[in-house]
Amino acid sequence: MSIFSRFLVCFVLISVHAFSQKEQKKPFQVVPLGIKGGIDEKNLSAYLVAPTHTHDFICLDAGTVNAGIEKAIENKVFKVSTSEVLRKYIKGYFISHAHLDHVSGLIINSPADSSKTVYATEKCMEMMENHYFNDQTWANFGDKGPGTPLKKYHFQTLNIGEEISITNTTMTVKAFPLSHVNPFESTAFLIKSGESYLLYLGDTGPDAVEKSDKLKSLWTAIAPLVKSKQLKGIFIEVSFPNEQPDQFLFGHLTPNYLMKELHTLADLSGKDALKGFSIIVTHLKPPTKNIVKLKEQLQKQNDLGLKLIYPEQGKRFEL
Repeated sequence: MSIFSRFLVCFVLISVHAFSQKEQKKPFQVVPLGIKGGIDEKNLSAYLVAPTHTHDFICLDAGTVNAGIEKAIENKVFKVSTSEVLRKYIKGYFISHAHLDHVSGLIINSPADSSKTVYATEKCMEMMENHYFNDQTWANFGDKGPGTPLKKYHFQTLNIGEEISITNTTMTVKAFPLSHVNPFESTAFLIKSGESYLLYLGDTGPDAVEKSDKLKSLWTAIAPLVKSKQLKGIFIEVSFPNEQPDQFLFGHLTPNYLMKELHTLADLSGKDALKGFSIIVTHLKPPTKNIVKLKEQLQKQNDLGLKLIYPEQGKRFEL
């Protein structure tokens, strides 16, 4: 074989390998800014999500923002300043419900932030306007609501079940209702990039305890995406170990209830549809001994063959 022929073969092999690697690239990148429920104000629910080839992040809930960005910079996820990530990389916020552990980072960082959109359902947005951005508890950085709106943030109300484009990104979103101590509502966000999806659930109780069918309706809606393998993962909370009595769940899940709900999804999606499927476990509540017990129970009850992912603050992963 001539030198030219050898060169040509090597070039083809390298090209095929590079193409293969590109084809295998996962569609979403995730940077957790905060992962816990409960009392750790430096590590509360907030997840940056973007297509893997961009810096066009959205922030799913915003309990902790600045401390999470700093952690990500320490971990070399971002090579720019905290201010630049906050002002330029985060294109918008999606607030599942207005409890402080899901919005405090957004509120506190609003003076240093740039203009962008805050998305929430009507009830959630009303609470944000009336109780936080109201010119009394905090300046009104929005473009509507009480006092004098400063118009830094555009407050965009999401209609349940309506798919809309996310400003300054190539992604879309569709909102679904959740029950979080019925009749209080939380929200699930179905994010689409290209032909791929991920699902993020805010705080939610199980249908059986909440006397609701909201999770069953959500599972019915997304089952075709699980079956077609377009859904790349589900972010869902598990706040307490199984020992927590139903009357003290306060609209949250245990490992037992999570698995019951995911069995419902599996029944709708088809046999073995969830085998190897990514479940990102969120909102684990301290103390540490409860988190350890919770993880042990999840592992023991994982008869669906799920890929259980426990995100770490400031550590990037792909879906």
